Amino acid sequence: MYKKAKRELDRLLLGNQNFVNGTPTEKNMSVETLQKFAFHQAPDAMVLSCSDSRAVPEIIFDCGIGELFVIRVGGIAAGPNVVESIEYGVKKLKLPLLILLGHDDCGVMNYAVNSYPNEPENFPSIMKCVYPVFTNYGEIKDNNDFSRKHTYWVEQMLFERSKVIKEAVDKKELYIAKCHLDHLTGKVEVLPDIYEK
Repeated sequence: MYKKAKRELDRLLLGNQNFVNGTPTEKNMSVETLQKFAFHQAPDAMVLSCSDSRAVPEIIFDCGIGELFVIRVGGIAAGPNVVESIEYGVKKLKLPLLILLGHDDCGVMNYAVNSYPNEPENFPSIMKCVYPVFTNYGEIKDNNDFSRKHTYWVEQMLFERSKVIKEAVDKKELYIAKCHLDHLTGKVEVLPDIYEK
């Protein structure tokens, strides 16, 4: 893993431990901090997270204003706007770390599991991003297993849909950490780099 990205990931996991322990630092959450960044931003990492109200990166990683560049979308579905937002983080903000943050009991995953293989009645663009997991990752044990497998699929889609992201990873300018939030413990699990069947 690339040194700068590893340091940042370690820092965020330490922040997650603060969250789990109930000892958040509550730093950088004031108007004064916002004023400091009034005309620029200098985050340390970016997070692609679900829109779910329970999966809030700034809180679960114990971060404040200006620390994270966060992209949120239902089911961390990697549609065009999401891909371009990540590209902005890579090209413009020069961020060394991207966290793909899946989570327990994801409504998008639940909907996909209950709808597949039928054409979805709702959320067709999101399902278009999610459905390929069924044909690429084998048997689905449960919704949380599906969510973890989908996180690997999102990484693959980013490589296929973005030359910017793929080149940054190849040049070791960007590290992608695939993570999963456990709702019962609050703990963020770092998934293995390579999918293990």
